[in-house]
Amino acid sequence: MKKYIYQQDDWPHFTWDSEDLLVLLGKVRNLQGKIVGKMESLGFELRSEAVLETLTLDVIKSTEIEGEILNPEQVRSSLARRLGMDISGLVFSDRDVDGVVDMMLDATQQFEKTLTTERLSDWHYSLFPTGRSGMYKITVGRWRNDSRGPMQVVSGSMGKEKVHYQVPDADGIEKEMNVFIDWFNNENRPDPVIKAGLAHLWLVTLHPFEDGNGRIARALTDMLLARADGISQRFYSMSTQIRSERKKYYRILEKSQKGGLDVTEWLSWFLNCLSNALNASGQTLEKVICKHDFWNKNAANIQNDRQKLLLNKLLDGFEGKLTTSKWAKIGKCSSDTALRDIQDLMKKHILRKEPGGGRNTSYKLTDINEWDQKKPGR
Repeated sequence: MKKYIYQQDDWPHFTWDSEDLLVLLGKVRNLQGKIVGKMESLGFELRSEAVLETLTLDVIKSTEIEGEILNPEQVRSSLARRLGMDISGLVFSDRDVDGVVDMMLDATQQFEKTLTTERLSDWHYSLFPTGRSGMYKITVGRWRNDSRGPMQVVSGSMGKEKVHYQVPDADGIEKEMNVFIDWFNNENRPDPVIKAGLAHLWLVTLHPFEDGNGRIARALTDMLLARADGISQRFYSMSTQIRSERKKYYRILEKSQKGGLDVTEWLSWFLNCLSNALNASGQTLEKVICKHDFWNKNAANIQNDRQKLLLNKLLDGFEGKLTTSKWAKIGKCSSDTALRDIQDLMKKHILRKEPGGGRNTSYKLTDINEWDQKKPGR
């Protein structure tokens, strides 16, 4: 019985119903054009900030899908340094953060560059710079060898495991990947958006590495979407949308890997997910423009780098409540200095107290429109 898609006689010759996907693909292509056009109409500074925001989310969410949490400040700092951006509040970034960032930037900034075995190997080394995945030592930079037995995707507690998928035997992986890489580089059809969906399914189905296949598949997806857009700058994040639809993603992935070579249903999900990602990009743009407007109005009123650092954190979406003690810790100053910073910004109507008080008094940004009404001289 042919249980998995790669066991089908015509593997890997995928088929799909173009008529069923025509409307969805047209919608996606229209949204891509609108977003790229809108972003390119912005100034260089705003465009760069939007790219930084998008890539930061992309790296964080792609890793989060696998259950790993990266420090957002480290990701942002690593990206800014590699993009040559001068931003405040840069922090040291760990090797594992830099590795994911390096892979993502190579995929998107060098999207026209040929895909090779060596390039994929370099990406894998970037993901696992210590040669370990968590506590376990893994084979890095080479195709998996299945020395521990057949690799399976399993859920459930010990003794009640459910096998969702078993990957192809390692003996044939080199040949399979040569076919994949040749198709990736040389096949001019289908449409690059459809090709992105096919490449994603194909790579995770082959599961060529011992670990990191999902992140590499999403990097390849972004690479092909950059080709579809014709620009290296990224203004929407497919990984962020996949993360928000993770349960649906795993369901359709399992169904497709256990189905036949007609992947219309998978591509339909992929295009819908991409459409949602494109629509969500508007929130990123609004955030970037809001931050830009804030500094245009307030830059002259900020006294020191501590205030700039903390205000940027609030504008980026500060987690939890901002208190005097948190200000002091992040700004590396005394509580008295932190309180003076805060009181100065309150007098200028940039910060205000949140409801409540006492020892747990917290502060938030004043609404920009409200600040306009209250600023001195009005």
